[in-house]
Amino acid sequence: MKNLSSRTIALSGTLTALAMVFSYVEAMIPVFASIPGFKIGLANIAIVFALYRLGFKKAMEISVIRVILSTLLFSNALSLIYSLSAAVISLIVMAVMKKGRLFSSLGVSVCGAVSHNLIQILVAVLLFNTKELVYLLPLYVISGTIAGIVIGILSSVILERTKGLGYEGI
Repeated sequence: MKNLSSRTIALSGTLTALAMVFSYVEAMIPVFASIPGFKIGLANIAIVFALYRLGFKKAMEISVIRVILSTLLFSNALSLIYSLSAAVISLIVMAVMKKGRLFSSLGVSVCGAVSHNLIQILVAVLLFNTKELVYLLPLYVISGTIAGIVIGILSSVILERTKGLGYEGI
C-alpha cells in the first residue's frame, strides 16, 4: 500500500465532507423540479478539484464515498444504482478528457455532466425496460451542458486560486 501523506488524507477528508455538504444543499433546493432526476451537481466542484489535485484514484474514492453516504442520508436505494453508475462512468470520462489535455477543466466538467446524465437515462431504460425515456436525452444533454459549464467555471476559479498553495500533485 502506498504511503499517504497526512496532507493528502486531510484534503481527501475535507473534499469528501465538502461534497457531502454540497449534496445536502442540493437535496434541499428543488432547482429543476420540472426535469425528473436532474440536479446541478454541486458536489462535482469537489470531485473536479480532487481529480486535478489528487488524481483519478482519490477522486474516485471521494466520489464513491459521497454517493453512498448521500444516498443513505438523502435518498433511496434505487437512486444508488443511478447515482453510483453515473458517478463512476462520468469520472472515468472526465479523467480521459483531462489526460488527453484536449479540454480545460471547464470542458472536462461539461463532458462529465453530460455523460452522467446519459448514463442515468441508460440505466433507467435498462431497469424499467422503457425505451421512451430516450426522448429525454436532448433535455438531459442541454441541462447537463449548462450544469457542466456552471460547475466547470466554479472549479476553474478554485483550481486557479489554489495554485501555489501546495495542493498540486499531493
